Amino acid sequence: MIHLLNLLAAIALLVWSTHLVRTGMLRVAGENLRNILGKSFSNRLTAVAAGWGVTSLVQSATATCLIVASFVGKGLVAAGPALAVMLGADVGSAMMAVVFSFDLSWLSPLLIFAGVVMFTTRQDTSVGRIGRVLIGLGLITLALQLIVEATTPLTQSPAVRALLASLPNEVLLDIVVGATLTVLSYSSLAIVLLTATLAASGIVPVTVALGLVLGANLGSGFLALLATGGASPQVRRLPLGNLIFKGLGAALAIPLLPQAHVWLQLSGGAVHEQVVWFHLGFNLLLALLFISFTGVVGRIVERVLPEPRLGANADRPRHLDPSALATPSLAISCAAREALHQADVVETMMRGILPVIRHNDLELAEQLRNMDDTVDELYSAIKFYLTQISREALSERESRRWTDILSFTINMEQIGDVIERVLQDVEDKKIRKNRSFSEAGLAEISHLHERLLANLRLGMSVFLDGHVRDAKKLLEEKARFRDLEREYAASHIARLQDNTAQSIETSSLHLDLISDLKRINSHICSIAYPILDSAGVLSQTRIRNSKLAELPEDSRQRR
Repeated sequence: MIHLLNLLAAIALLVWSTHLVRTGMLRVAGENLRNILGKSFSNRLTAVAAGWGVTSLVQSATATCLIVASFVGKGLVAAGPALAVMLGADVGSAMMAVVFSFDLSWLSPLLIFAGVVMFTTRQDTSVGRIGRVLIGLGLITLALQLIVEATTPLTQSPAVRALLASLPNEVLLDIVVGATLTVLSYSSLAIVLLTATLAASGIVPVTVALGLVLGANLGSGFLALLATGGASPQVRRLPLGNLIFKGLGAALAIPLLPQAHVWLQLSGGAVHEQVVWFHLGFNLLLALLFISFTGVVGRIVERVLPEPRLGANADRPRHLDPSALATPSLAISCAAREALHQADVVETMMRGILPVIRHNDLELAEQLRNMDDTVDELYSAIKFYLTQISREALSERESRRWTDILSFTINMEQIGDVIERVLQDVEDKKIRKNRSFSEAGLAEISHLHERLLANLRLGMSVFLDGHVRDAKKLLEEKARFRDLEREYAASHIARLQDNTAQSIETSSLHLDLISDLKRINSHICSIAYPILDSAGVLSQTRIRNSKLAELPEDSRQRR
């Protein structure tokens, strides 16, 4: 029993260490990897090369698939070129299996020691994140050694040998087992390495190991499909096309397995080398065979998973891709796009304020007020999506962006609430009582409304690009808007003194309205604070210390 427990623990360590390397590389170079993939779609060869290189770094073809699938989902690339990237990604994963099949026992303690030192001394820096990757690489080699040590006593057990001898030699069963283990472990690399080690120890025959390897390849395809199960049809196209390639490849390989076994034995390599070289050869042949058919299969999956028509749910979350959560930098990008979608809805509400005031349009007012429910739903969806992103998996810059997105969505939600209240007041105090603003009062409201829309567009630009110059300009608008609000409030009081009938009837609504518009502008200008704070250009307080010191003590107390 103790030997079986040691084996299970070693397998768990292997799975965890591959996860550690994958997430570590995504933290170190997630955005750079996305940029490399984004620039690789010009032709099939560069796409294959980019997929191979990125997957060699992140140790997971599934992670690469999720990144590229997001490009397909956003319409940045067609499914055909993306499938070429995935052919290269599978080759990259297979090559890493070959690398880890070598005797790297001497390297394991060195990687773990160096990684721990780097991670503990510089944990929140890029050096610390690289150290995390080194720890994962060292643990992979250590786990393989532990698997060998744990399987040695098992192979000498008469009961285990009798059990293995009684197992049916069914290729389809082996494929199903390999696919199931891959889905459960979330790593085809770990299962292939495990299979090679078990074959070398005599736990499983080589013929069974080859079937398990085919199953691991199919399992990785199913894994990507399951990971994107809740995503849009466009995102699911790439995993489906990749699974089609793997399924066709496995179907072609099954009748050739006996001959492949003979060729591997003639190569003279050790048993574990035969298994990993078979894995690499399968993926290389898959890439060579299907590279010319990526466009055809891409068009097929586009027909099978057509883009949905925009309908009644057009204002619901569009960009919060659940599959992107495995790639933190990608998930942050999705959340930012959805936040801009929320801001678009708020802008539509804001634009409708003036037509409601001018034309006493009760139907439009109700439509706009109902849109606040959409704003609230988007806020809740974005907030929940952000909480699902591991903060530990984010770089320092991505962590700041996480906070900026949350702050932006909070401001948009509060603006939506203020607009809803403004529309309700206009409906109750003006439209239903058949009152009108004075010509001068309506002109003032129109001017504030125009500036408010311009500031909202500037705020969305600041959130999107993060330019310090635009952020400073937006913050300056806060002071200008405050001055305008005071000026127009004083003008309204002057009209009251002149006994202007329309001003008297709408006095309360007018003052509340310009005050609410100022409050909306304050929420918009708050978008600039995180940008300016990061740039170090914000002062601690707006109070002039020199002027404060000149005030008498009793005056300061009264104030």
